[in-house]
Amino acid sequence: MSSASETGGVTGTQDKDYNLIWYVEACLSNALRLESYIQDAERAKDTEVADLFRKAQADSRKGAELGKGLLRARLDGG
Repeated sequence: MSSASETGGVTGTQDKDYNLIWYVEACLSNALRLESYIQDAERAKDTEVADLFRKAQADSRKGAELGKGLLRARLDGG
């Protein structure tokens, strides 16, 4: 069975819910990864790059929070 046809029969989780879970995890993972990039840029005294990574990290955190809220609402209602 290809992943394109998975609708929850194999995983027990509907695609839309699984996709939200994946999205939240990816956002949080990205925020963690960016922390090390920020530290690298700061060690190199490259504030321009550090600031870019801080903005990207904030966006990742925001995406995770939005995804968690949506997932919570859907699972509670579902």
